[in-house]
Amino acid sequence: MHKILSKQTLAPGIQRYEVVAPEIAQRRKAGQFVILRVHEEGERIPITIADANPAKGAITLIVQEVGMTTRMMAQKEVGEFLPDVCGPLGDPTHIENFGHCVCLAGGVGVAEIFPVVQALRAAGNKVTAIIGARSRELLILEEEMRRAAHQLAVTTDDGSYGIHGLVTKPLAEMMQRGEKIDRVFCIGPVPMMRAVAELTRPTKIPTIVSLNPVMVDGTGMCGGCRVTIGGKIKFACVDGPDFDAHQVDFDELVRRQQMYRGEEKEALERYVKSLEEGEAEKKSCQMAEMV
Repeated sequence: MHKILSKQTLAPGIQRYEVVAPEIAQRRKAGQFVILRVHEEGERIPITIADANPAKGAITLIVQEVGMTTRMMAQKEVGEFLPDVCGPLGDPTHIENFGHCVCLAGGVGVAEIFPVVQALRAAGNKVTAIIGARSRELLILEEEMRRAAHQLAVTTDDGSYGIHGLVTKPLAEMMQRGEKIDRVFCIGPVPMMRAVAELTRPTKIPTIVSLNPVMVDGTGMCGGCRVTIGGKIKFACVDGPDFDAHQVDFDELVRRQQMYRGEEKEALERYVKSLEEGEAEKKSCQMAEMV
């Protein structure tokens, strides 16, 4: 059992948790993730380890409410427990002194690229970070990223904060100015990662993306996270999650992400309905007591 030590709302529908997991905190490296369950009979979901405190024996997880399980996770409070937190899983991000690294992330992907930025700077790289969100209220970890990187650019889709546009805009401008870029790292929605890959492809800047398709067991046994890289079958949970962006079959990845949309929507609707029925029953009992 893994106790929740702290919980903080970073943006609407996005929570930061500090969870007891001493062995994972000691061993984790940038780019790795855990598979967790919210309750004993729940589904397994992958969450990137955003940070760790080995002395405290705790890891930091940042979770966005998207489907049923993440909505259930949002109901957890400080002092409660998660029955299963398995990790660290996946190949760590390859870190060395490349030179000038540009790290891009959108949405909750900012939490996933944060440890990569820290590790790259610790290895002696010059790190430029570009983070984005749909609007200012959905932007997360701005101050943390500002401290971790040498330079930070912030974009919003609606122009409510920072640069008006997508995260590809500052990168394209850097390339147009002829700035030397030795390696690009990108984490976020698949369309964003694909756009970054196409932007850097003509100049052959090495570009790494972190793929987060459907994962179940996190050990490569189920095949749920199968992806095609350079014409070869790989499993994101054990061969990745980092891959050469210019080798990723993004068309296949998009199709695979859509495979379980119907089931996920149905499960979420059932859960929301059960919550509403529970609230209605609670109010009915309160009214009966008042009478």
